[in-house]
Amino acid sequence: MRNTHSQVTHEDARRYEERFAVRARKIKASAMRDLMALAERPDVISLAGGFPDMELFPADVFQTVMDAVRAEHLTTALQYGPTEGLRELRERIVQIMAHERATATVDQIMITSGGQQGINLSVRSFVDPGEVVIAEGPTYPGAVPPFTTYEADVVHIPMDDDGMIVDELEPALERLRDEGRRVKLIYTIPNFHNPAGVTMSLERRERLIDIAHRHEIMVVEDNPYGQIRFDGEPLPSLYELDEGRGWVVYVSTFSKILAPGLRVGWVAAAPPVLRQMNLGKQSEDLCSGTLNQRFILEYLERYDWRQHVARLNEVYRTRRDALLTALEEEFPASAHWTRPRGGLFVWATLPDYIDTQDLLARAIDRNVAFVPGGAAFLDGQGKSSMRMNYSQLPPTVLTEGVRRIGEVIAETTELFEGLGGVR
Repeated sequence: MRNTHSQVTHEDARRYEERFAVRARKIKASAMRDLMALAERPDVISLAGGFPDMELFPADVFQTVMDAVRAEHLTTALQYGPTEGLRELRERIVQIMAHERATATVDQIMITSGGQQGINLSVRSFVDPGEVVIAEGPTYPGAVPPFTTYEADVVHIPMDDDGMIVDELEPALERLRDEGRRVKLIYTIPNFHNPAGVTMSLERRERLIDIAHRHEIMVVEDNPYGQIRFDGEPLPSLYELDEGRGWVVYVSTFSKILAPGLRVGWVAAAPPVLRQMNLGKQSEDLCSGTLNQRFILEYLERYDWRQHVARLNEVYRTRRDALLTALEEEFPASAHWTRPRGGLFVWATLPDYIDTQDLLARAIDRNVAFVPGGAAFLDGQGKSSMRMNYSQLPPTVLTEGVRRIGEVIAETTELFEGLGGVR
């Protein structure tokens, strides 16, 4: 019998291209997903991922929790659950949010399949094709697929060490209004931004909420890294500063404080927003995995998650410091980078004659990888920047990875100068 699956050639792919929906053809890939295969190669030092270090997870504790789920809740854990998630877990999430200075009630929370689904549902619920989403520049590369899936027109607002430059937001809104373009959503990561690593100041948070209220624009506050804090005290969340007026959708996840493979996150929003998102979620997956929700709930009932996060933060702080030290030693004086007070990322910018997409190709030859900065923009910016992650690798490996990147930068600079400064 002929194996028909083997008969589909690369040329035959055109038959599908002609049949894909228009919106499907517009979706842009996540640079992080594209680099996943590299991260799995043992010979590659990957600074490209955003992974917690699985070696730091308490395997014996997790085994105890899994045994408890199996012994006490196995039947219900293997059954469908409510679309909004287990109520007991949502009650625990209220407490976790309070630790991050965000006040919510159980009825304002819906469990999602990771924080990524929360972003997707937010864009899906509010944005029609051609409508504008405001996002920081750079923005989270994983938000690019939802933006392009729902055909949003993304406008970037620049950042500095205090986060989004909110003073540039209102003039942008007025310009867009004059052009007849409707702004539906502001997407922001105020704490330990991915990829920039910076944190929005309190003054800018208050200013952003004021603008959102006056212009009646929804704000999506993506906060997956807020608990990964090395320095300082938590600032009030945008959700808190909104004071219950319903203009902020808060998105977070257990991926960074427990385990990303569980794929459990949550959204906090006004009940009418949650009802709409509930409908969208039903069409995507009916409900988040009940087994995984039960696992997290049993963990939270038996152990203090804050102690686990404190241990993570001690390790991640050391790795951040190692990466920053290596950058000082290996990168040229013409480069500059952020110095995060938490989170998982450093954003570095090189001289503008260096295209980091090209640089990545050469770096891979040295068995080292990073995320090129262009992946964090939808308007062609960021070509001389890069995102580097420090959470997954020990200091010695981080140092070696930066050394290899530094060598490639030096070779690129030498070539540029040898050509008389012609890019």
